[in-house]
Amino acid sequence: MTSLALGCLALAFCATMALGRPTIGWLRTRQLGEQIREVGLEHHQRKRGTPTMGGLLMIAVVTILALVLDWRWPEIAPLLVGLLGFGFLGALDDLAKVANRQGYGFQVRYKFIWHPGLALLLGLLLYFVLGQHTIDVGPIRNVELGWAYIPLAVLAVFSSSSASLVDGLDGLAAGIYTLCLVAYLVIALHNGQDGLAIFTALAIGALLGFLWFNAHPAQVFMGDTGALAFGGTLGVVAMMSHQVLLLPLIGLTLVVEVLSVMLQVSYFKLTHGKRIFLMSPFHHHLEKLGWHEVTIVQRFWLVTAITAALGIGIVFL
Repeated sequence: MTSLALGCLALAFCATMALGRPTIGWLRTRQLGEQIREVGLEHHQRKRGTPTMGGLLMIAVVTILALVLDWRWPEIAPLLVGLLGFGFLGALDDLAKVANRQGYGFQVRYKFIWHPGLALLLGLLLYFVLGQHTIDVGPIRNVELGWAYIPLAVLAVFSSSSASLVDGLDGLAAGIYTLCLVAYLVIALHNGQDGLAIFTALAIGALLGFLWFNAHPAQVFMGDTGALAFGGTLGVVAMMSHQVLLLPLIGLTLVVEVLSVMLQVSYFKLTHGKRIFLMSPFHHHLEKLGWHEVTIVQRFWLVTAITAALGIGIVFL
């Protein structure tokens, strides 16, 4: 199964690589270019017009290969619903940003209806369709949750989809999602979850293939289409692996990004305009401090590699 999973990873990588340039050209001809907010960093303005919504390519590759290579019903249902559902919501947001030319998508209040709603649907699928109601706590197996499994699933999936905030620098989101999913691929193989391992391997391969074009200087951005799709999928994978409690550790950089925004917004409202960070999410704060974009991305990758390794180590205790 390890060999098969790695083969699927390589196949998804090659497919994404082969379709990368045609997809970039297709996005460019339809004028689906990134819109940069005026309140952002000035040096980011040079990225204006770079093709976005590249997540469509990764979603297509993973979906088609998963259906062709490893159609396992109903196990594959939550994975596809998460990938396609959050990808659809992200695409709507990206199209809104392109349309208004100011870099603003849908208002937050709408996202707090649609995203938790989809997370709830996924929690219900996991509980009623797959019959999942237990989790593992590191090496401790089968901790019974009963109905409490559903709100935990909603929290995990909604939180991981919110980590799409990490998509702000060339290669940052793709690299972090890849490392987090690699950890869960190892866990799935350790658990003997063949279907989950293959799907996760396909997602990793697609992300690595996309990273070829998304590394600095980026030729294409995944947009919310990809960031939401793979963020939400990470949450579903974590739930299906039963090791969801390790997600905050494995994805520590994602947690930092989300918390930095939450703290910034809350403090801004409480103090009527004061800020904790120079800019949020945290990677933009580091840019304001003078860190180079590539340096930030590399450091975030390194930290994620370490936390992912720690998460794997806990499972193998």
